[in-house]
Parts: sequence; structure tokens; C-alpha cells
Amino acid sequence: MSQLFQIHPDNPQKRLIQQAVEIIRKGGLVIYPTDCAYAIGCHLGDKTAVDRIKRIRMLDDKHNFTLVCRDLSELGTYAKVNNQQYRILKNHTPGAYTFILRATSEVPRRLLHPKRKTIGLRIPDSNIALDLMRELAEPIMSTSLILPGDSDPLTDPYEIRDILQHQVDLVIDGGYCGMEATSVINLVEDVPEIIRVGAGDTSHF
Repeated sequence: MSQLFQIHPDNPQKRLIQQAVEIIRKGGLVIYPTDCAYAIGCHLGDKTAVDRIKRIRMLDDKHNFTLVCRDLSELGTYAKVNNQQYRILKNHTPGAYTFILRATSEVPRRLLHPKRKTIGLRIPDSNIALDLMRELAEPIMSTSLILPGDSDPLTDPYEIRDILQHQVDLVIDGGYCGMEATSVINLVEDVPEIIRVGAGDTSHF
């Protein structure tokens, strides 16, 4: 049975953030709010937790997982970024975008796209998400909470808990945070490629 924490979206309670991070460190699955929609996340080094997410979302090995980072310096640890890519990232983070980039050796191989060796990276404009990562001191391995057969993420934390209470360890109620997944931008080639149009404005790319 999953726990439910009510965390204030503007002023997250430090004690609850610490408890949530302890659950992540121990291999738990946590559903948390971002600036676009609710996401499901775990410790990036925990294979068992990643496999649990794959089962919940019915994902195959070609799915590009996302590392949700707290700032650009952390993002640079996990992705190979040139000057042009860095300018794009600086202008659009934090925000409602996931960027596909070539991964560094810091990223576990099982999280990479098997052929392209890429990873999704994102910096959300969300106090709860950013506080979780500051406390954890590393990114959260995440994916949007879109269940099999659905096209949009789940938005109600109480409905989420009803559906997934035996499959996840914690649901964070951070109030309404939108119901649209991020826009996904592939920055691997010289010209940015829009993979998915979502909450972020893609007219700049």
C-alpha cells in the first residue's frame, strides 16, 4: 500500500521531502508533480526499480528514459553538450521540455536507447521536483505517468493512488500541475528535431 504525502507546491515541507528521498534511496517508486504533469521516478542506479516502472508503463527497451536534473551543471555530467546545445538548454530551462542528447558514461547502459546511446534530460520548473533532487543530490530517473492505453498523463493524485497503490511506494500530492507531457526535442544532430509537441512552446526550434 503506497503512502500519500501532501506537499505544498510553493513551499515544500523539508521533512516530507527528506522522507520522500529516503524512499527513493531505498529503491522505492515515487509519483511526483512537475511543471507539466505527474511523473513516476526512481533512483537512476536501481535496476529493480526501473524494471518496475517498465512493467507499470509497459515500456520496451527502445524507450528513451529521462533523467530529471536540478540544474545545467548536473545535466552536463550525464550528457555530452556542445556550445550550440548549451545555448539552447540555457534558454529553455527550467521548463516544459525534455531534450534528447548523447549520454556520457555516467548514465547506466540500461537507461540508454540501445542503438543511439541517447538519454532524455530535463530541468522542471517545479519547487517540489527541484527540492527532491537537491536533497537526493543527483537526478531522478523518470517518465511521464501515462498508463498503457492512455494518451495523456494522470492528473489527480488520489485517483493515481487508487490505481497504483500496490505498485508504487509513494504518491506526492502537490496539487494540480497540468495534464500535458513535455515537448521532446532531439538535440543530437546539428538541427534540433521536434519529437513530440507538448506543454513547451516549440516554435523557437
